[in-house]
Amino acid sequence: MRFRPDSRVDIDVKPRVSIIIPHWNHREVLADCLSSLNKTTFNAFQVIIVDNASEDDSVAYIQEHHPGVILIQNEENLGFAGGCNVGLARADTEFVVILNNDTTLEPEWLTHLVQFMDTHPNVGIAQPKLLNALDPEHFDYSGAAGGYMDIYGFPFARGRIYETVEPDRGQYDTPANIFWASGTACILRNTVIEQVGHLDEVFFAHMEEIDLNWRAHLAGWQVAAVPDAIVYHHSGYTLPPASPLKKYLNHRNSLLMLLGNYRLWNMISRGFQRGFLDGLALLFTLVGRDFDRSLAIIRAWAWLVAHIPTVFRKRKQVRSIRKLSDSEVESRMYQASIALEYYLLRRKTWDQRRHGIDEL
Repeated sequence: MRFRPDSRVDIDVKPRVSIIIPHWNHREVLADCLSSLNKTTFNAFQVIIVDNASEDDSVAYIQEHHPGVILIQNEENLGFAGGCNVGLARADTEFVVILNNDTTLEPEWLTHLVQFMDTHPNVGIAQPKLLNALDPEHFDYSGAAGGYMDIYGFPFARGRIYETVEPDRGQYDTPANIFWASGTACILRNTVIEQVGHLDEVFFAHMEEIDLNWRAHLAGWQVAAVPDAIVYHHSGYTLPPASPLKKYLNHRNSLLMLLGNYRLWNMISRGFQRGFLDGLALLFTLVGRDFDRSLAIIRAWAWLVAHIPTVFRKRKQVRSIRKLSDSEVESRMYQASIALEYYLLRRKTWDQRRHGIDEL
């Protein structure tokens, strides 16, 4: 049975896709998303909205204007990861889509994603091309044309390296293997979720989807970018880019991901190397008087020291699903420090000779 966002009756089409939208406040943003979603041409989907205890009139709006969706109301804000996991537990379809509430979509977006997954059985997760909703000639900051990762745990994307965002000139219009698909909008096989587990709720927000993608690689899956599918994103509604909390979560979560997903020896060696890079970053931020980022680095490492058992519980889970070695997974990563190249060497693009991921 399929549920359209504006439908008051069930449509007799068995859903293949559950679209999970975690939501907290900003009812007007969700309204635009659902209005756009209702124009989707793909027929067999249902919508699951997980409300993280919104303090505005979001729930009343959904109940009145979109009674066809499945609405789950959390009693507290479980964050992006927790909200998505509530929806994932409810979804029993072949595919699930994680979709931000501040997105709008081209009508054919889901058709392209499902068709791609149907013809690429080794791909477990895929993302559309993400464009900036306010400046659609440029990629969106949060995932752009597909995510990459360097061997020290620093993520970047085709079309976006840190603050440098490229215009979309068709340079990434070929489907390609990537390392991570953005939680802004991505499609996953439910079998991947069953195999590698849900999003890690310790992350709360930011990079939890990258961590899940890393686990998918370890379990033997590929991750891909599908540029024919197009989604527009209004970045920063939950946490603006300059938010100290966002800087802290990004830094802490990248460290947790690094130390949780590598084998023990690589955890130690890459951990020391990452510590050296973070020491350099701390020095530069102090000299540059970027005290919010300095504090984020310090708080991130302090959190890890105080939560060592949490890291080892995560490592135990990863061991249970691992099929590929670290070297096999690292072959899909960027073989240098993207942070050093960007901030120290002032390079605004990555060196393709240092990257092993190719086009599909």
